[in-house]
Amino acid sequence: MKRFHAHIAVDDLEANIRFYSAVFGVPPTVAKPDYAKWMIEDPRINFAISNRSAKTGLDHLGFQVDSDEELNELRQKVANAEIAALDQPLSECCYARSDKYWITDPQGIAWETYHTLGAVEIYGMDMPKAAEPVAERAACCTPRSNSINASPKRASCC
Repeated sequence: MKRFHAHIAVDDLEANIRFYSAVFGVPPTVAKPDYAKWMIEDPRINFAISNRSAKTGLDHLGFQVDSDEELNELRQKVANAEIAALDQPLSECCYARSDKYWITDPQGIAWETYHTLGAVEIYGMDMPKAAEPVAERAACCTPRSNSINASPKRASCC
């Protein structure tokens, strides 16, 4: 079963945790010093926030799936529509290991579709190197906009 995913970049993580905990009526399922995630069943959503992006606001949207079969089915729809995608098997980010792919909509919003395989201890194993200028780094989880048309690489998360 698919779960809608939204990731918001925030300035004040604690204030946003209080706000969204009140909105959702529950505390986060995952709470780290730089990240929080709510796995809500009604409506079925994976809602995440982090303070790791250079810019606040919508970071990316997506779909979390429960199986490789669902991931492959959705990936095939993208391929059939000839939409450029960035495949990232065994990506490690946002405290999770996932098989995923990224696409970008006509407005430039990144969409992540992924199957979570397990937890990891570090937020951004697959993030761009810290030596890169901030403007050159990807947002929290999204690959650089030009990397979707490039060869697959591991530079993402969530």
